[in-house]
Amino acid sequence: MREPQPQQFGSEVADYPAMTSAASTPKGERRRAALVAAAAELLGEGGFDAVRHRAVAERAGLPLASTTYYFESLDELVCAATEHHGRQELEVGRAKLATLPTEDRRVDDVVELVLDLLLGPDPHYEAVVGRYERLVGTGRRPHLRPLMRVLSAELRELLLEIFVRSGFDMDADRLERLIALVDGSVVNALVAVDPEPRAVAARVLREELS
Repeated sequence: MREPQPQQFGSEVADYPAMTSAASTPKGERRRAALVAAAAELLGEGGFDAVRHRAVAERAGLPLASTTYYFESLDELVCAATEHHGRQELEVGRAKLATLPTEDRRVDDVVELVLDLLLGPDPHYEAVVGRYERLVGTGRRPHLRPLMRVLSAELRELLLEIFVRSGFDMDADRLERLIALVDGSVVNALVAVDPEPRAVAARVLREELS
């Protein structure tokens, strides 16, 4: 599901499209940012197939031609939306970690924070299905692979920090096993059409950490 980083979580420079020159002015930057945010919303709601030029422009409230003006291709727009979506989740995760008590941190609090990062904050069945479809779909999009390696490394850094700061004996290898355990339990739940895949993952992760 997620590209493994079994040894360490070093920084990596992604080879994905940079901002086009059309967005070099303040107005251009604002318009481009609006298009990226709109595309990220559509990506979260309907997956990669939902990110289309017309849909993005309408969501952003901008002319249809703006998508091709600020992005050289749909792949570039999808890449920008994927990065925006991923970094938003990482920022929310860091903010939640900062609000948790440093002492007497409950296992349930840690489990919920970890699952928010691995499964997303929406516990509903369709939301979890959509998230895993997007994760699998990145494998069919070579232009997203460099970005996903970077986001995957940053996710693992944050997860490791969460566990260590919460008092768990954790290293990179054990973290990979926990991620695999969560992914496996979720996929099994989805295959069995269990209406609460997040609850299944929470139970498995809680048992492993207790």
